[in-house]
Amino acid sequence: MFENIRLSFQGIWSHKMRSFLTMLGIIIGIAAIIAIVSTIQGTNEQIKENLVGSGENAVEVLLFQGEWQYEMEYNGIPAGVPLIADEVVEQLGDIPHVESVARYVSRSCYNDVYRLNTGLSGGYVYGVDQNYFDTCDYIVREGRGFTERDYSEYHKVAILDEDSADALFQGEDAVGRTIEIRMEPYIVVGIVAKSREFTPVINTIDDYYTYAENSAGVVYVPAASWPIIYGYDEPQNVVLRTEGTDYMTEVGKESAGILNTYLSPQDETITYKAKDLLEQAQQIQELSSSTNTMLIWIAGISLIVGGIGVMNIMLVSVTERTQEIGLKKAIGARKSRILGQFLTEAAVLTSLGGVIGVVVGIVLAEVISYLSTTPVSISIPAAVCAVAFSMVIGIVFGVFPSYKAANLNPIDALRHE
Repeated sequence: MFENIRLSFQGIWSHKMRSFLTMLGIIIGIAAIIAIVSTIQGTNEQIKENLVGSGENAVEVLLFQGEWQYEMEYNGIPAGVPLIADEVVEQLGDIPHVESVARYVSRSCYNDVYRLNTGLSGGYVYGVDQNYFDTCDYIVREGRGFTERDYSEYHKVAILDEDSADALFQGEDAVGRTIEIRMEPYIVVGIVAKSREFTPVINTIDDYYTYAENSAGVVYVPAASWPIIYGYDEPQNVVLRTEGTDYMTEVGKESAGILNTYLSPQDETITYKAKDLLEQAQQIQELSSSTNTMLIWIAGISLIVGGIGVMNIMLVSVTERTQEIGLKKAIGARKSRILGQFLTEAAVLTSLGGVIGVVVGIVLAEVISYLSTTPVSISIPAAVCAVAFSMVIGIVFGVFPSYKAANLNPIDALRHE
């Protein structure tokens, strides 16, 4: 085997230009596939990051009425939807790949939140439990978080995010100041922000509505004081932090199923559903899958062309080396030895083309990324598979020339000129 490989490299080196031209089809095909796959994978990761957020592994399970999130402002408290008990939270926490669980209630706050004459337009009020900020990966930038006493003694305290703090206080210090939520005074005790900075890319109106809730200002209050503002305990939603982004869809569906077992609503359209941004990302990715597949098939055609070129040059090589083959067979070389030598030469030729094609493909992907600002993600498995596939191409298209060489009559081969 090693002797065959040495002879193959020797033959390639002695006919450098011919070997390069033979490999060119393989190089172009592999480079095109690597560039396309890298661009597709990079774009898919960008879509996922835009929707889910960099490093964000939290999935929300919300109460829906049909296809829309249940609106407390217009519909009131639905019958047959109990509060989520501690035992249910423990059950949700036992789902595989779940790190933490938090309960919350929320309302959009049109004309609900004011500081003096300044209102929070288009923002949200959240009533959260003590696990919420950790589960959603928030950290306290200023002031403090909620304490156990805030919940047990129903303190009227609030925490703002940076957007609501800017909107209400316009650059002034917010901690220790008072805001009004539905005419009730609340003291601002802290300001929170995501621990990872993330700015989504908004290109369409659909993108805007997808991120609208995340980009609007939010005021957080302890869930225990929620009835002070809105009068009643309201149906709760949950947010679950998973071990990784890829678990969000699975966890969201399983947790929604658990919560729905506790419902007995008169309106059967009221159910819990996961707000699965990852699934939205996958749906967007699937829209372009047919085009991507077609591009890969087109690039694959050049591999077939390259394989035909390998077959052609190997037939020429057999013709040129007829006397050498005849001499080897005359001194006792078996058919399998001759067959193995020419198959090895074809495989080495195409594998070398595959390696060069991978390098060219990576460079091409980076150039495309630079010129078009399209993200790329180099796939190591794709590169390995590409080289392996090029070797298979060499073996498949080298079988006929190798078989022809192995079956030459030694007497005729020695007399060949």
